[in-house]
Amino acid sequence: MPLQTWNYPTKIVFGVGATGQLADEAKRLGVGRALLVTDAGVVAAGLADRVSSVLASAGVEVATFSGVSSNPTEDEVEAGARAFTAHRADGVVALGGGSPIDAAKLIGVRARSSRPWEELDDAAGGGVHVPDDLPPVLALPTTSGTGSEVGRAAVLTVTSSGRKTVVFHPSMLPRVALLDPELTRSLPPSVTAATGFDALTHCVEAYFAVGDHPMADAIAVAGVDLVAKHLSAAIEDGNDLDARGGMMKAAMMGAVAFQKGLGACHSLAHPLSSEHGLHHGLANALCLPAVVSYNESEIFERVLHISLLLGGDAEPGACATRLRALRRQWGLPASLREAGVEKADVQRLAKLAMDDACHRDNPRAVSLADMQNLYQACM
Repeated sequence: MPLQTWNYPTKIVFGVGATGQLADEAKRLGVGRALLVTDAGVVAAGLADRVSSVLASAGVEVATFSGVSSNPTEDEVEAGARAFTAHRADGVVALGGGSPIDAAKLIGVRARSSRPWEELDDAAGGGVHVPDDLPPVLALPTTSGTGSEVGRAAVLTVTSSGRKTVVFHPSMLPRVALLDPELTRSLPPSVTAATGFDALTHCVEAYFAVGDHPMADAIAVAGVDLVAKHLSAAIEDGNDLDARGGMMKAAMMGAVAFQKGLGACHSLAHPLSSEHGLHHGLANALCLPAVVSYNESEIFERVLHISLLLGGDAEPGACATRLRALRRQWGLPASLREAGVEKADVQRLAKLAMDDACHRDNPRAVSLADMQNLYQACM
């Protein structure tokens, strides 16, 4: 039996009003000059000013970088790194969904390393080049999807290839995550649904991934249960803080669980974001039912388990059917074609999906032809 290593080190502050603990946590980490990394939508919602005020009132000097898009690019990260240097920052505060949080982690990497992102690519073993002494990152999620606030990886689109690239190293893990349901109140139903499906996909793919990780499996299953209990309510009433809090927990748990691995759904989803600009959660929602059907022959008992947790039947094909029904119930598009992807795009997308490392942990191996067929099934 091979040896395994399991880690769950993040400090997490959860609950309504957790934002108020930010200054104390920054001081504990020795942060006196912080770069606040966020996006234009968070700024427009007034959340960036709120967080800046909490820090400033405690004497922390704050500069704001809000140039992060929904799918972070190399140019955006480099601009953020220049802002970090110009402010003489000694820490990063990440405020937003997965994109600003990922960008914040990558800005921290760039603050300590000038290596090209291609050399830092996790698929090429680039983690060995990520320094250990990264500036501390404090993360405040405003969505309930990626769970990047408790993850040791980040994704950016690299200019040279146009491909989504994962950078991974334990030192990239935020030093503290502050989960305040109040920060998710302003999320519209469509974004709540897409980010919630992202959290669900992380939990499902982690549970299905190859390998032995009992803690990740248990957390993934509990995360699916939280999505089943809370996502509908969060979509229907954004002021339901119990539902919002439940989804924040589910997102966090999905990201903790997928240290075990992900699967073919994420390999299919990543090119849809980099090539067609689809929200990552929506891309996952469009691909997950087909991938579950594809994997069912290898892991039938686990697929059945997820079907039952989601309110589906105990029979072959029921899990994918239930996922499609929930996708419709939560107001998301029903197909790639409905989201603007054409059959003519499939061959190019499939090649990019094969280049993505996530499918290596899929419970059933995939070929280029399989990727093409999966995209076709999502049309």
